[in-house]
Amino acid sequence: MVKPSRSYRVFQGVNGVVLTLVVLVTLYPFANILARSFSGERQIRAGEVTLLPKGFNLTTYKIVFQDEMFWRNYGNTVLYTVVATAVAMVLTTCYAYVLSKKHLKGRGVLVGVAVFTMFFTGGLIPNYILVTSLGLKNGVWAIALPNAISVFNLLVMKAFFENLPADLEEAAQIDGLSTYGILLRIVLPLSKAVVATMVLFYSVSFWNSWFSAFLYMDQTDLMPVTVYLRNLIQGATGGGNAGAGTEQLSQVGANIQSVTIVLTALPILCVYPFVQRYFVSGVMLGAVKG
Repeated sequence: MVKPSRSYRVFQGVNGVVLTLVVLVTLYPFANILARSFSGERQIRAGEVTLLPKGFNLTTYKIVFQDEMFWRNYGNTVLYTVVATAVAMVLTTCYAYVLSKKHLKGRGVLVGVAVFTMFFTGGLIPNYILVTSLGLKNGVWAIALPNAISVFNLLVMKAFFENLPADLEEAAQIDGLSTYGILLRIVLPLSKAVVATMVLFYSVSFWNSWFSAFLYMDQTDLMPVTVYLRNLIQGATGGGNAGAGTEQLSQVGANIQSVTIVLTALPILCVYPFVQRYFVSGVMLGAVKG
């Protein structure tokens, strides 16, 4: 075994120190937000909260958790995120796989249509009229279909598919696989990294989205949790939250933003470690021999 040189050991030490500082700087805002969500109103206003809660209390969490509408809206968010992500992944994957074939006739036109939508849209009012006329309001499809394909994600998947060895697909064709068989049994198993990344991108986008539901949903029990928390913030900062006393309102107004961030970010933070391993895996390891 070759012994590392002195300069390489110095590099490793400096690199470790720098990366540790980067991690600490990155984690500090999250730790501060978490501490503020459990802190008292006076300590927050005085700027005494850093990494640990001061004046520990659960007032805001109790106000939110005891509300039946919160859990109903939270369930809506889970449903909308799962359905919309599934629809987006199916459409984006199929579209990207088609665009990755350089021999496809009209490929340039299809790419141009996709790129065009990155810079030009129909506008808010035409989109609202379209969704309403199609009967998609007050339903999950109002969330899923208008935002089904992200052109950025599409181009990323297209570039990934283009880098896959053509030999694999040719061998699969010789073995009698159809186009869909090649996509499902050859391409997608080798594309776990990019698929996991796109699932994370789409799920985070739909989970945090609130404007589409705010625009297309007329009933409170159909709203996602992001709209619920937005309304809670407005009620707290405006001094008009029905069902909460003056003391509670004061407490909510002091740390509602921190509680909001914790409640909306926690599910994604729990899912991320299970997806992150695909980012660094050798996606083509062992796929092609010789």
